Amino acid sequence: MKFITIGELLMRLSPPNYEKIRTTNSFVLNYGGAEANVAVSLANLGVDSTVFSVVPDNDIGKSCIRYLKANDVHTSPILFSGERLGLYFLEEGISVRASQVIYDRRYSAFAEYDYADTDMEAVLRGYDWLHLSGITPALSLNCRVLMEKALKAAKKLGMTVSFDLNFRSKLWKFDEARDVLSTYMPYVDVLIGIEPLHLYNKEGGDVKDGLSMQPGYEDMDRVFKALDERFHFKAIGRHVRFVHSSNENSLMAYLYKDGKTYESNLMRFNILDRVGGGDAFSSGMIFALMEDMEGAEAVNFAVASSVMKHSIHGDTNITDKESIMRLMNNTFEIQR
Repeated sequence: MKFITIGELLMRLSPPNYEKIRTTNSFVLNYGGAEANVAVSLANLGVDSTVFSVVPDNDIGKSCIRYLKANDVHTSPILFSGERLGLYFLEEGISVRASQVIYDRRYSAFAEYDYADTDMEAVLRGYDWLHLSGITPALSLNCRVLMEKALKAAKKLGMTVSFDLNFRSKLWKFDEARDVLSTYMPYVDVLIGIEPLHLYNKEGGDVKDGLSMQPGYEDMDRVFKALDERFHFKAIGRHVRFVHSSNENSLMAYLYKDGKTYESNLMRFNILDRVGGGDAFSSGMIFALMEDMEGAEAVNFAVASSVMKHSIHGDTNITDKESIMRLMNNTFEIQR
C-alpha cells in the first residue's frame, strides 16, 4: 500500500518546561503539520509514505525536509517556492492552565503557491491512498484549488481517500468551513471527524441536533448511518475526549464500518505533549483499515495510537505497531 498526503509543513516553536510565551527566553523547535504528522506516523508503522507540499528553497525548508526523510517519509514531490515556511507558537498548558496556539502562517510558501497548472494526476499516479484535511482549504483560495484538483484526480485514479475534517476556528469561520468541506464529501471514502458538515434529514432538520461533545453509542450510530446514507463512506471514525485537567485526559472513539458502529474502550492518561493527538488517531485508524483489522480492534488501535502520542514530545507519533498493541493490552513492563 502506497500512501501520500498533501498539506502545509510547519515549524513549531514552544517554550521549554511549560513556560509562558510572554516570559520565556528560548524556544524548542519541532516540525509538523496535520497531514505530515499522519505520514510520519504511518512511516514509523511500516507504511510506504510520501508528502506533497511547498517549502521555501532555503535552509529552513531543507531542514523540514530533512526531518521527514529522517522518519522514512518520501519527499520527492515537494516543491521549492516562496519565501517562508508556515509557523506556529505553542504554549503548553499544565494543571489548570490550558495550552494555546498562535499561528503565523499567512503568506507561507504553501498557501501562496499557484496550483492552477499543477498536474495532480501526475503527482498522485502510482499511489493507493490519499489523505487530506480540513485545514488546507482554510489557508487560501489557492489551496482550495489544490484540494479540488487533488480530490478529482484521486477519484479518477481509483484511490482510497481519507479526510480529517479538522476545523480550526483561528483559520476560518464555522459556517464557511461547513459550506466548503461539505462539497468535498462525495470524493471521500474514509471520514475522520464529523464536524463541520452539512447534514440534514428528509424533514429538513439537522440530524446532529442534540449531539454532545461526549455522545453515547446510540447518538453516534444514528449520525453515522445518516452520513453513510448520504455519502456512502467506507468507514467513519470519531474520537471523543474527556478533559480532566490540562495534563490529564481520557479518550474513546467510535468507528462505523460495514454497516455497524463499534465503540472503543475508554483510556485515561497523563499528557506530556497533546499536539498531534488527533493526527495520531487518524494514522492509527488508517493503518488499522489498511491492515483490515476487525472493527473493535481497529477502533481500539486508533485510540491507543492517539493515547501513545500524548506521551511523546513533538507533533508526531513516532512509535511502532508493537508498542501500540501493548498499550491496547495494558502491558507496561520494560522491554529488554
